[in-house]
Amino acid sequence: MSEALVLRQDNDGLATLTLNRPDKLNSLTVGMFQELRRHVLDLQKDDSIGCVVLRGAGKCFSAGHDLGDIAEGEKVPSPGWHSETLRLMERLPKPVIAAVHGHCYTGALEVALAADFIIASDTARFGDTHAKWALTPIWGMSQRLPRRVGVATAKRLMFTADMIDAQEAFRIGLAEQVVAADRFDEACDALARRILENSPFSHAANKRLLEATDARDMDSGLQWEVLNCEGTGPDMQDRIAAFTRKTKKAKT
Repeated sequence: MSEALVLRQDNDGLATLTLNRPDKLNSLTVGMFQELRRHVLDLQKDDSIGCVVLRGAGKCFSAGHDLGDIAEGEKVPSPGWHSETLRLMERLPKPVIAAVHGHCYTGALEVALAADFIIASDTARFGDTHAKWALTPIWGMSQRLPRRVGVATAKRLMFTADMIDAQEAFRIGLAEQVVAADRFDEACDALARRILENSPFSHAANKRLLEATDARDMDSGLQWEVLNCEGTGPDMQDRIAAFTRKTKKAKT
């Protein structure tokens, strides 16, 4: 039996999904997307998981869409299927972190952008090379990249096909944090654990709120927030009680 193309490992509420074609620099195929999609659908209904980290095995996150597959003519289940898969991941009711080291080019960048944010190793390199190969994006680059870095910067990256390093990615807002390679795994886990300390109810509600009001004007966004407030979570009383007990104990 062949090894899985996307591995899932669970650890105390954290699910790590690993793109697993290290011998091919995790270049993205239909088969890999099929496995990623299955994991995402499973995670939608798995209440034991409060945070997801998406990363790559071996030397890099992913070198991008497998050009061999493109040249041979991929057979996808339906038009827009890749984009739909990433949208499913983007709309998971729990935080998703893209942990990027090494290459993250074109299709791989589209995958990473579908996470809530990117944490980058100082070895990470990013780029959009659609124009280099006379291709146009259909996995979400034209929509997510300008929302992350601004329209002018997105145009610069898309038109030049330039590669940028982790520090430049941080400067333009593509990556949220840059970490030294020797501390990368530790930093990713620590970040995920800080997220897991907080309410999964709030995480899910906040994701829905941010999604619904993205690009709205301020007044309609504020109105949406009031009218569609999801209230308090089932863990609110327990969290407040735990804090109160801790505060009282600290005073004695």
